[in-house]
Formats: sequence, C-alpha cells, structure tokens
Amino acid sequence: MQIIEQTETGAPEVLRLRETETPVPGPAELRIRVAAAGVNPVDAFVRAGAVPMLGAPPFRIGWDVAGYVTAKGDEVRGIALGDRVMGLLRFPAQAGAYAEEVLAPAAEIAHVPDRMDDLQAGALPLAGLTAWQALMRHGHLRPGQKVLIHAAAGGVGHIAVQIAKAFGAEVWATASAGKHAAVRALGADHLIDYRTEDFTDHGPFDLILDHAGGAHVLRSLDALRPGGHVTTLLEPAPEAVARAEAAGKSLVRMIVTPDRAGLVSLGELAAEGKLDVLVAQRFALADAAKAHHALESRPVGKIVLTP
Repeated sequence: MQIIEQTETGAPEVLRLRETETPVPGPAELRIRVAAAGVNPVDAFVRAGAVPMLGAPPFRIGWDVAGYVTAKGDEVRGIALGDRVMGLLRFPAQAGAYAEEVLAPAAEIAHVPDRMDDLQAGALPLAGLTAWQALMRHGHLRPGQKVLIHAAAGGVGHIAVQIAKAFGAEVWATASAGKHAAVRALGADHLIDYRTEDFTDHGPFDLILDHAGGAHVLRSLDALRPGGHVTTLLEPAPEAVARAEAAGKSLVRMIVTPDRAGLVSLGELAAEGKLDVLVAQRFALADAAKAHHALESRPVGKIVLTP
C-alpha cells in the first residue's frame, strides 16, 4: 500500500509517497481502507518541526480518517467488516492517516451517519472534537449564553459556530469580511471583522473559543464576564492565568483527545441536519505537499486527501 512519510522536517515538499506493507490489526484494532484523511494546521506544524511531538523523523503525520473496515481484531465488537467509520487516531502519538490503509484503535472509532459523505467524515474528527471539547467539556456551553468564536471560518471555528447554535447560544463570530457570508450561513448571529473592529467592544461574553493564544487571550479575558469561560487552543501569555484567577474567570488551554462519544454526538448533529462540514479542497494522496501549501491560504472549512 502507499503512505506519506517524511525523513526530515521542513517545507511541504518533505512529504513523500512511498510503498509499505499492508498492516495487520492487533486484537483491539481495525484496519481501515482510507476514503478521506483530513489535513489540519497541526499536521503542518509537526511536518515543519515547529511542534516536535513525534520526535525526530522519519515519521508519518495525519490523524483524521474516514473509510471502510477491511480487517479487525478478535476483541472488536460492534463494528463489522465493510462498515463506514471515522476517527481521530492515537492523537498526539503517530497514526499515519495519510495512507491508503491505516490501523485504528476500535475504541476511538465511530460509525459515519448516512447524511455525511466520505469527504466530510474524513474532515470532521480532529476539528470537530476540538470544537466539541472546547465548548462542551471545558466551556460548559448552555442554552442562551452569549458565545464568541474566533477564526470562525476555519476548520475548528466553522464547526464550533454550528455546535453553539445547535445548543441554543447567541453566536458571535470573528472572520475577515470576505468570509462573513459563509459564516452567517452556518448560523452565526453576529459577525465581527477582526481587521477593522475590536471584538472587546461587543462583550461581555459568557464563553469564548480562542485560537490564537499568547497575548490575544488577554483581550479575550477582557471581553469575558466574571464567571465566564475562555478556552484557548494555544499557550496563553504567562500573565493570563493570574489575571483570570484574579477576575473570577475560567481560562483553560486544551489539547484535543480521541473521543468516541464526542464523535457519536457530532454524528448525531450531522444526522439531524444541524452540522455540515465544509470541504474547501480535495487533493490526491500523492499531492500531500500541494494540500499543505493550500492550507497556508486559510480556506473556509477543511482540506482533505483521498487515496
């Protein structure tokens, strides 16, 4: 079978297609014939060496997958050969989802609802679970809250907007003006052009999903009501934790984890017509480098690879 591997860190061109043996699943594993593999910003950070969580190369990036079960271990229950499944695999350990076939822990896999096509299912897991865990697990989202989603046109952001709307929040969203129509169509009630407007003028908010980390978190805290929650995906400025505590505000820096129950919940939202995963571009597996270059343009929604 074919996989993408890199023997050095650097520009997208370090991603190389090569042949390897088809893997055999262990007792609690599945083998999945990949129909689509999501491409995420963290993939690019690891590829470039900015986030060395896989150690020194050679290694294989990619954690999002959707596809069809081609083999399974003796201990696997509730999943049959041929089932259409999706998952966030082994994150933050190596999974190697940029491949024709991949091994997956059965405990991290969920069935794909009929309403979702393979591309959407492959694009969903990492971004969807990041949004779900940020809002539900760490942000304690409740109906009627005033919620701000930063970078609302991106992979995580466009899903977070829909989750917040589905659970009855008043959704505010930051995005460049050219992306406002797309974000509004997803359910955002209010749009803020981060290039020309100060989002702190529209607070206070009950819950904020912050993508930028650093000093940006300080501004998010300024826009938060006492008792509210900021969930950030990147490391906040050192003084942010102290400021949050002094003001009686919650600040959590989160890292997404595999979560079958969360995937099931996201699938239910999709089945009910409350969640659409936007696929901006599709590339062949052999064109993984082109997909990473496309990621730099910050498209609306997700990019996927298809073997």
